[in-house]
This record gives sequence, C-alpha cells and structure tokens, in this order.
Amino acid sequence: MGDEGIVRGVTKQVTAGKATILALGKAFPHQLVMQEYLVDGYFRDTNCDNPELKQKLARLCKTTTVKTRYVVMNEEILKKYPELAVEGASTVKQRLEICNEAVTQMAIEASQVCIKNWGGSLSDITHVVYVSSSEARLPGGDLYLSKGLGLNPTIRRTMLYFSGCSGGVAGLRVAKDIAENNPGSRVLLATSETTIIGFKPPSADRPYDLVGVALFGDGAGAMIIGSDPKLETEMPLFELHTSAQEFIPDTEKKIDGRLTEEGISFTLARELPQIIEDNVEGFCDRLMDAVELENKEYNKLFWAVHPGGPAILNRVEKRLELSPEKLNASRKALMDYGNASSNTIIYVLEYMLDESKKIRKEGGYPEWGLILAFGPGITFEGILARNLCP
Repeated sequence: MGDEGIVRGVTKQVTAGKATILALGKAFPHQLVMQEYLVDGYFRDTNCDNPELKQKLARLCKTTTVKTRYVVMNEEILKKYPELAVEGASTVKQRLEICNEAVTQMAIEASQVCIKNWGGSLSDITHVVYVSSSEARLPGGDLYLSKGLGLNPTIRRTMLYFSGCSGGVAGLRVAKDIAENNPGSRVLLATSETTIIGFKPPSADRPYDLVGVALFGDGAGAMIIGSDPKLETEMPLFELHTSAQEFIPDTEKKIDGRLTEEGISFTLARELPQIIEDNVEGFCDRLMDAVELENKEYNKLFWAVHPGGPAILNRVEKRLELSPEKLNASRKALMDYGNASSNTIIYVLEYMLDESKKIRKEGGYPEWGLILAFGPGITFEGILARNLCP
C-alpha cells in the first residue's frame, strides 16, 4: 500500500497518494416545497384544470417518498416570466437567464460552507471541477463560481455539463484523478442544479413531466478533495480508492434529454430500473476486485447510492440482497431533498457520516463501501471508498 500516516482524529491509516474527501457543503434556494401541498400549487401556478392529470400527480407524489424539496421557482419569477407556464412558448432565453444566475449563487454558497468546514484558505485551492445540467453559456459556470469566490485567476478549471444524475460521482472521479496526479493540490468540486430549465405546464402528451414534478428538487453541493492530508489542519472523511465508469451498450435513448426552445425536455424509459438491476452487480464486483474484497458480501460494505427514485433504490437493494438499513442515507436524502440530480450524492454522503458516527458508538461501521450513481448513457459511475471518520 506504500507509505502511510496517521491523521489527527482518524482511527484508520490513510494511504499515501490516494485522494480523500476533506470536507462537504451544501446550499439551497429559499423556496421550500412540502410534498403534500405541491399538487394544488403546481396546477394553480400553471393555470391548469385537468382533474385526471391532477389525480395522477397526487398518486406520483405519494409513490416518490419525497416529503420536502427546495426550488428556485417562486411566485415572483412567475409574475416576471408568465410565459414559463404557457404551453409551447419559446422560453429558453428566459430560462437560461434565471438558471445561470441561480446555479452560480447556489454553487458559491455551497462552496463557502464547504471551505469553512474544511478550514483551509482560498489560496490553497488549486483546481475547480464544476458540474451542472441546468445552464448553458460561454464562459461557463466554472468561471463565474471562481470569480464569485475570489479564487486566483490561475486556478485550473474543468466543467462537466449535462451529465444528469451521474454528474456528482463523475465530478468526484475527475477530482480524484486531478488530486492524485498533482501532488499538494486541493480540488474544489461544486455541483448546482435547478428544475426551472425544464419547468412546464402539465400535458397529457408529456406524462413523464409529472414524474419530474413529483421527484426533482434544486440545490447545490461542494467537496474539497486532496491527497496526503495535512495532519495538523485537515480531517479526511473518505478515501477514494478506485473509480470506474461504464456505459451500457444500446441504452443511450433510455434517458433522453433535449434542449429546445421550450427549455430542456427529459424522457425516462420505463425499463430503466430493470436495466440498472440487471447490470449493477457486475459493475460493483469489478470495483470490489480492486482490493480483493469478497464478492457477494455486500452487506459488509457501506452504500452511498444516488437516489434516482424509489424504484431504482428498491431494485439495487433487491439484486444485491442488501439489508434495508444499507440504503438509509440514500432514502433520507430523497425524502428531504428529492432527486436533486448531480447534487444528491453529496447529501447522501453527509447523512452517511452522521449515520456512521451514531453506529460507531453502538459497535462499528463498515470501513469499505461504494459510492454509486446512474445517468444518461445509461452510464454507471462508481467509486470504491474507505470511511475514515473516527
């Protein structure tokens, strides 16, 4: 394993040269949506009176398991841009005007929280990785984030656009590679998303839109990633041992997104949860092989899985025969924030840290685990990680 050092407050040895997550942070818009009030509010805001669609959305709101979400959309925005609630209106310009500003502000706020939790200074940050599927502009959000934080103009920036739900883990994979190949570097990973880019009035011709209304939320997340933590000042949370990315052949249309004059439109195939179930075991086994962990002993690991929806979590749990508590952090993130696309894995990891501290007092928590997400492609993103918290 190479030279190892003991980090202050950490009970496990940290592998020299391996990237670690040093801090987490999150931020949200001010508008909190309670799921129980969403249906009436959505149909009122879009001036729609279709009892059948309303009943369908009410059923979906119950099956998603979401209880609360944060959203950028509010009454003030709809008053300024009433055309956003008009079927077929050309509104991509207005949407991007709102989204570009909103995602930048949320990314700045999440990054500031993360940097405060880390304890380092802005001058210590050498790289930025920025992830979003909610904006489109040149220059990109990576520059506006760096400018908004007051980072040095020599900062090295990388953007990941339109990676969807797998974007958070994809960004973590890229940050890991940067940290491990640039000794002494500290990488700020920021993700930021808003559903305004795809907000539309209900339509019988677009039934999937109602799934999005019932499931998706807005927000931002941030991490600091670096290798060889400074023993006096940094507290590593997870070691990122091995990463993998894989697309499933001939599934590129199963998650389909198009940026049109009406904003972005998504369709998800009904068979998506089944495709994930059919392929998740082999993908996880290949990651576990990197350190010769016993395949099939999945319940000896911790699991940080992006909660694309309850059906996906249920299929992963079923295929891997996981104990119900293994996906507690994922289910709690979904319940509290909805599916916030690339951000959600950061919320899952935060809940996992809280959970691990609690469980350690009661007799231990798994050292090894997997961080997983599934996105357009269909693309699987995964990282084999070690929990380093005491």
